Amino acid sequence: MRVLFTFAGGNGHFRPLLPLARALADAGHTIAFTGEPFMVPVVETTGFAAFPSGPNLGSDGRRRPLLPVDREREDADFRDGFVRRTAPLRAKDVLALCEDWKPDLLVCDEADQGGMIAAEKLDLPHVTVLVMAAGVLIRPELVDDALNEVRAAHGLPPQRNLEMAYRHLVLSPFPASLRDPRFPLPPTAQPFHDPVPGRGPAPDWHVEGRPTVYFTLGTIFNTESGDLFTRALAGLKDVDATCVVTVGNLIDPAEFGPQPEHIHLTRYLPQDDVLPYCDAALTHGGSGSLLGAIAHGLPMVLLPMGADQPHNGDRVTELGLGTVLDVAEATPEDIRDAVTTVLREPSYREAAARLRDEVTAYPPPEKIVPLLEGLPR
Repeated sequence: MRVLFTFAGGNGHFRPLLPLARALADAGHTIAFTGEPFMVPVVETTGFAAFPSGPNLGSDGRRRPLLPVDREREDADFRDGFVRRTAPLRAKDVLALCEDWKPDLLVCDEADQGGMIAAEKLDLPHVTVLVMAAGVLIRPELVDDALNEVRAAHGLPPQRNLEMAYRHLVLSPFPASLRDPRFPLPPTAQPFHDPVPGRGPAPDWHVEGRPTVYFTLGTIFNTESGDLFTRALAGLKDVDATCVVTVGNLIDPAEFGPQPEHIHLTRYLPQDDVLPYCDAALTHGGSGSLLGAIAHGLPMVLLPMGADQPHNGDRVTELGLGTVLDVAEATPEDIRDAVTTVLREPSYREAAARLRDEVTAYPPPEKIVPLLEGLPR
């Protein structure tokens, strides 16, 4: 079986697909990916063939000021950016690629409406992989009308309630209880969990018996963070814990000056190497960072900036997994106090452990492979 994985966006849209691609490859199937041009070399480093499609949506490396959270702006960015502008371009490119590569099945990240349209036009089955933890940003009332405009341009009938995305099989790597109950999973949904690795060799920053906090803003929002790193580092200076801080490959850690002994500041570390040694996470609330913290049972402090992060923050608060701060207004003292609280207050860790146990009970990717194999006609 030839399986084409499609995604619209950066690492947060690509990484949830990777465990499924590896499981299918291990089962003997032929795999390729297609996504924005910026992501082609990233995909290739994982050992898979990659083809460019659609426009670049990720960071161009330019530093931008931090904006206050505006949910209406984020809604408009997704509806008009991902759906109205990007989906037509992605549909065109994915259709052309399919004519040449001839897949039997498409596996699309849930934001890649263009990939799904291509599958429908070619009468190919497709799988939708969820990449938004709370399930709020991609919702029918926001995207249906815009999506129907794109569908009409491709001679497809209108749809409602995202029925195109959910028509075959929906795979979710997130604990079901994390999803906003206003937007339940469709009947075609199947959870899965990519087992997290255990502790590898102890990193040089690890101090046995001392708690560790991981601070990251992911791979996109770090260049849109204004003075946030400066404020957070100032707050972490007074936290009684080892603090591992990654600023991203596009920022030089040296610009923040010397740091105290307990702060380990670097560009990038693989999340799987860091989280097994951590006791709490301080993040922007991106779905990938959120899932990583949950999979390790870590309480968290969130500083949501945009996209689906504010919605994820709502669920973190409602489920008692941690606390949420205003990214534009939080002082170093606010950050210090919030991190100290989630480290000391056991209720946050207990709530995180409940979701960890929920998600780790889901079947691994190799158990999902037969479901995918049964879709092509």
